[in-house]
Amino acid sequence: MTAILVAFFAVVIAVNFTMARFAMSTFGGKVVENSYVASQHYNEWLRRAEAQDRLGWDESVSLDSARHVLLTVRKDGQPLAGLGVSATVNHPVGRTAPAALRFEPAADGVLRSARPLASGRWRLDLVVRHGADEARYRKDVQ
Repeated sequence: MTAILVAFFAVVIAVNFTMARFAMSTFGGKVVENSYVASQHYNEWLRRAEAQDRLGWDESVSLDSARHVLLTVRKDGQPLAGLGVSATVNHPVGRTAPAALRFEPAADGVLRSARPLASGRWRLDLVVRHGADEARYRKDVQ
């Protein structure tokens, strides 16, 4: 009976430690550096989001067969021309350092990334400017 109890708890402890190690190695749990400082900017972020919604822009982000990011921003169904785009791409759980992504014009108002993404899941942070207007988007692509 003692051997059965010891074996049972050894298995439970081993599974718990294994699962905890997997959890810690895939996601550190940190979304912002300092939650108090982030909370001080919350109302500003809400105002920016409302201003962005008033622009009426409709964005579309996808990958082509070569894994280049395709970005289209439309207003009233028409692609916006003359966009300035700055973008960073990183692994959603922080496995890689953020990298800048450059876009080039393609056909029909589509912007195409200059280099393809490696396989896997990526988080794309975009800042799109058209004249004095600015919109920020965060998209997951895979």
